[in-house]
Amino acid sequence: MASIIDIQHLTKKYADGHLALDNISVRIDEGEIIALLGPNGAGKTTLISIICGLTVISGGSVQVDGCDVVSEYRRTRSIIGLVPQELMLEPFETVLGTVKLSRGLFGLKADPAYVEKILRQLSLWTKRNNQIRELSGGMKRRVLIAKALSHEPKVLFLDEPTAGVDVDMRRETWKVIKSLKQRGVTIVLTTHYIEEAEEIADRIAVINNGKILLIEEKYELMKRLGKKQLWIDIDRAITELPIKLRGSGIELENHGTRVVYKYDAAKTQGDVSSVLAVLREEGIAILDLQTYQSSLEDIFVGLVNEETM
Repeated sequence: MASIIDIQHLTKKYADGHLALDNISVRIDEGEIIALLGPNGAGKTTLISIICGLTVISGGSVQVDGCDVVSEYRRTRSIIGLVPQELMLEPFETVLGTVKLSRGLFGLKADPAYVEKILRQLSLWTKRNNQIRELSGGMKRRVLIAKALSHEPKVLFLDEPTAGVDVDMRRETWKVIKSLKQRGVTIVLTTHYIEEAEEIADRIAVINNGKILLIEEKYELMKRLGKKQLWIDIDRAITELPIKLRGSGIELENHGTRVVYKYDAAKTQGDVSSVLAVLREEGIAILDLQTYQSSLEDIFVGLVNEETM
């Protein structure tokens, strides 16, 4: 698949000496959704600002659809839609007027049908004649998305797109993001909601201290780094594990009435079966089985903690 964003050895160092981005190289494929995860101050917003031409590069290069973001600023900016974290909107303008004006600022002809389509997709059509000041925070954030889509960009950046949005509207926004992908729009989002990345992203990039720690297909990442636990509740308390189970990532919990087996998600079912077989050989009856698999949040926290140690 062709890359629509090509970042090579990108560095950003501020005047005070703070190194916000440290030699980052990333390629983002056309039509994918990539989630950029990282703690506050990791460099997420700085990276987006540079790609969008809002922050000066200290070193390296960024191309969007084959165009350099510095020397071909106008061209790259026309390709990109940006939804910032801040709710920067004119309070006395209407929803419809805000989106139409944004389209005009990019030099595009009026297209009432397209604007209506966007507003309907974002559940804003019934609010089209409302002034921005009359809207809830969640609705204002949707207006920002509508503005970013007004000029039909190939790439959409969403910086915390559902911050301050209630659960129902968050899920509706996810549907909109997925529909944009189906139309071929490439989407890069930053989020503090790990479930958001799990739900809609194709790939995950983890950034911390200005460095990309990892970038990988979501399911491959969870398969490779995810951990599983098997909880085995037994019919009586035991004080020690059978000899065959010692030193295999197996522990006793719940006052000796629960055997906990911790293992890699990639292991086969045969590994689990052998644990159960040993218990049966020892005459230990099994009352219940439960499994738990690491979430993307567990993996993210582990990577960040490992990098800061």
